[in-house]
Amino acid sequence: MTTEQSEQAGQGEQAEQAETPVPVPVPVPVADQPPAESVEASAEESAEAPAVTPAPLPPMPEAPPAVVFEPVPPVKKDRRVLRAVLRWTAAVVVFAAVGTSAAYGITRMERTDVPGLATEPDGRWEYPTISKPPLPSGSPGPFAEANTAGAHYADLRKLLLPAPKGAKADAALRGEDGWLPTKTFLAEYATKEEQADVGQLLTDYGLRHIAARGWTTPDGTHTRIYLLQFGTAAVADELVSHEFMSYNSPVYAARGTELVGADPGFAEVAQVPDVTRYAYAETKPYGPEQVRQAYLSAADTIAVVLQSRKGTAKAVPFQQTVVLQSQLLD
Repeated sequence: MTTEQSEQAGQGEQAEQAETPVPVPVPVPVADQPPAESVEASAEESAEAPAVTPAPLPPMPEAPPAVVFEPVPPVKKDRRVLRAVLRWTAAVVVFAAVGTSAAYGITRMERTDVPGLATEPDGRWEYPTISKPPLPSGSPGPFAEANTAGAHYADLRKLLLPAPKGAKADAALRGEDGWLPTKTFLAEYATKEEQADVGQLLTDYGLRHIAARGWTTPDGTHTRIYLLQFGTAAVADELVSHEFMSYNSPVYAARGTELVGADPGFAEVAQVPDVTRYAYAETKPYGPEQVRQAYLSAADTIAVVLQSRKGTAKAVPFQQTVVLQSQLLD
C-alpha cells in the first residue's frame, strides 16, 4: 500500500470515528451544570483523539436528583391508637382479675359495681367473711404441679361454703362429725333405681367420704351442697364427665325435676380457673318448685349444688353460691 493510500485510509477511519455518536449526558437540573457548548467541544476533541481513548464520563452532580431518591416520611404513631390499645389491655387484665377474685369480691361489692346486677335489690345474699382453710405444713395445693394426684389436703369439711346471714341451717346435712352418710346424698335423686345406680358408681369409683351443708333463706330457697372426695383427680373427673353428665343434662334426675336444660344464666358468669362447671335449670313446665343444680369437678372432689324454691328458683343467688363454692375448691 502506498503512503498516499495509507493517509487516505487513516483519514477514513477518523471520519468514521467522528460520525460515531458520542453519549451525551442527560441534563440534570443541578447548579454548575456544564453548558451545551462545552459538551460539543468535548465531542470534537474526542473525534481527534486516538480510537483507543474512551469517551469521557459525564460530570458527577453535586447532589443526586430529587426525582431518583425520594425521602420516605417517617411513620407517625397515632396516640389515639396507642390509648385504645392500652384501654383494651387494661380491660383484659380487669376481667382476668374478676375471674380469679369474684368469689370473695362479690360478697362486698356495691350492687351497681357488677355488670348485669345493677338493679337494687338484685337478690344476692350476704355471706360472712370467706377464707380458705390452711394447708397442712408442707402440703401442696390441689392444683400445684407437685400434687400429681390432685388431692385436697385441707379438711374437706372446712371447704364447704358457709350459710349466708339470716339463713336457717339444715340439720339433716350435718352428719356425724361433719361426714354425711352416702344414703343421705343418694336421696337427692328421683327414683330408687337411680339412687341404686349412683350408689354403685360411687362404690366403683372409690368414694372416700362426703361433706355437706344446707340452709333455707327467708324467701324459702332451700340450698344443699355436697362435696364428694375420691382418690385422685383423674378418678373424679372420669366419674363426673362420663357417668354423671350427658350431652346437655345430667344422666340422673334430681328429686322433683322433670325437664332439665343448661342454665343460660351462667353464660356471662366468670369461670373459676381449674374448676369444671356443669350448671342446669329445670325448664317449664315444672311442678310446684323449680330446681337448679350444678356439678363442679375440682381436682379429687366433685361438688353437687342444688337449690329449690316454690314457684321459681332465683338465678342470682344460685350463681353466687356456685361461684363462691368453686373458689373455695380452687
